[in-house]
Amino acid sequence: MEKILIADDNVQITKILSEFAKKENFEPVVAYNGEEVLELFGQHKFSVVLLDVMMPVKDGFEVCREIRRVSNVPIIMITARGEDFERIMGLDIGADDYIVKPFSGNEVMARVRAVLRRIDCPKQVGGANCISYSNLSVNLDNASVTVGGQAITLTKKELEILWTLLKNRGKIFSRDNLLSDLWGYDYYGDSRTVDSHIKRLRAKLGKVPHPNWQIKTIWGMGYKFEGN
Repeated sequence: MEKILIADDNVQITKILSEFAKKENFEPVVAYNGEEVLELFGQHKFSVVLLDVMMPVKDGFEVCREIRRVSNVPIIMITARGEDFERIMGLDIGADDYIVKPFSGNEVMARVRAVLRRIDCPKQVGGANCISYSNLSVNLDNASVTVGGQAITLTKKELEILWTLLKNRGKIFSRDNLLSDLWGYDYYGDSRTVDSHIKRLRAKLGKVPHPNWQIKTIWGMGYKFEGN
């Protein structure tokens, strides 16, 4: 049975989410503070993490950063305020999705299903499992990316975006195109989700010089992979 890590300092919320998770055939594991999340994460293999922002000891942002150093597990951030800066920050540091309190258990599980459905998306979108351009190589068989021979660690969603743009280099993808293709019609977010993932993807790829290609912003239209 797949495990889901539910992290929130509100006992009632963890109980409700645990019951809904069981109905989806997940084994829920509960944490009530940030340090406990990281301890449990080191002990178990989780398919997805529900991570509250406002937790004691270590908040959700700090925990998300630490998890992203070692794992690409899907992370859904939970925020009470619903303020833009919290949602954008969560996406910028590696979260795959966010949800705002108050929420229904059914909505949360719909988000979980949507995230997990997209894990193997690149193989459906891309066709062949390896592609290279200049000093960039992407191998979907082992989810590896190298620039100039140096390994670049990407999340699954970042890999999906890179693969889609690279495979269709020169073609402009609007934010809505990418949301529809990679997150799915049932995604609850908005175009800023795409912007945050592109920003993080560029930062990672930018660790190694690549003067012959770039992920270019086409103002008012979207993004494309452009080679020289």
